[in-house]
Amino acid sequence: MTDTIFALASGAGRAGVAVVRLSGPGAGAALTSLAGVLPLPRTAMLRSIAHAGVEIDRGLLLWFPGPASFTGEDIAELHLHGGRAVREAVFAALLALRLRPAEPGEFSRRAVENGKLDLTRAEAIADLVDAETEAQRRQALRQHDGALADLYEGWRSGLIMAVGRAEAAIDFSDDGVGEVEFDAARATAMHMSEEIRAHLDDAGRGEALREGVRLAIIGPPNAGKSSLLNALAQRDVAIVSDIAGTTRDVIEVRLDLGGVLVIASDTAGLRDSGDVIEAEGVRRALARAREAHLILLLQDGNAAAPRAAIPADLVPDLIVWNKADLSPHDGISISLKTGDGLSMLQALLQHKVQQKFAGEAPVLTRARHRVALTEALAALDHALLAEAPELLAEDLRLAMRAVGRITGRVDVEDVLDFVFRDFCIGK
Repeated sequence: MTDTIFALASGAGRAGVAVVRLSGPGAGAALTSLAGVLPLPRTAMLRSIAHAGVEIDRGLLLWFPGPASFTGEDIAELHLHGGRAVREAVFAALLALRLRPAEPGEFSRRAVENGKLDLTRAEAIADLVDAETEAQRRQALRQHDGALADLYEGWRSGLIMAVGRAEAAIDFSDDGVGEVEFDAARATAMHMSEEIRAHLDDAGRGEALREGVRLAIIGPPNAGKSSLLNALAQRDVAIVSDIAGTTRDVIEVRLDLGGVLVIASDTAGLRDSGDVIEAEGVRRALARAREAHLILLLQDGNAAAPRAAIPADLVPDLIVWNKADLSPHDGISISLKTGDGLSMLQALLQHKVQQKFAGEAPVLTRARHRVALTEALAALDHALLAEAPELLAEDLRLAMRAVGRITGRVDVEDVLDFVFRDFCIGK
């Protein structure tokens, strides 16, 4: 029998209201034991909560009998006062009733196992909870509404049909339809290959929005990189000094640029140095730039100042000239001393970020999606080389299972259902 679990569904710490959620076959009995009554389904009831003859609190009770609940199991909720003593007393009572604390994500996992959610929607719940910016919220909400699930399930359904046709090409090779079904299955494989390849070729846009767009600020010593980071963050996060080589390690700050989370990095000034520590800082600066989604090269606008020479494999997305108050420059020119041009640079950065990473189309949001789709694409590419329907069917089946792993819906019976329905195998 499945355990009955409980957990705090609201935020930890002092709060006006604490929500304790129970899920499992013992949820109804536990609620009745604590409140002396089981409310009508989906109807809030105000009751006294007590255990072993001792009143704990007065709060609202909610009852969601399965399978019409979030997890598909019986669910109960207690909406109590949010003090620590109240929560701990309720938890102690639930433990005494032989319920156990839920593990991280266990409510969502049960929802997936009971067919109430697919894996992409379950992941979207976690993303909604963790969302820091408007773009993250919108992306997570689209995923929770089924944008990715619909796309991937559409591909899986198409692959199920293709496998069915390939199986028909095997079973009805003597009936004159085998070649037609083989060609149809192969055409589906080609179409799916093109769609998945285009979906994968997204420059990591969804993952960047979810985890944060990485912006590396590079340039020569004393160009003003630390001052720029402080200006973007609107607070002092990096030490600013006239002494060259002050910044040795990478300093990060999280920014909200137009609703997009941006992780901006201040790096060591790029120059040849005999100082071992500074040389390590330069190495780390170049490594961070190579990992970044966007590179901002900040040059010293003073004509007498050295320019940063960067490796050929690093192509800046923006080249900005600082100290415009001393020496105006063509291109993007700012003065971190006076603030001139800074608002324009912020607007340009925001535009670059939104242009490259924002959008409404369904996008990959996790590495496991990319791994599964890469595996599916490899199977489809191999399928296009198959000359026998048996080989084609096996490759299509591998692609179907890889796509199905993303949503958590892998069922070979779907293939059999298709074959029996459309090709009358039981004739």
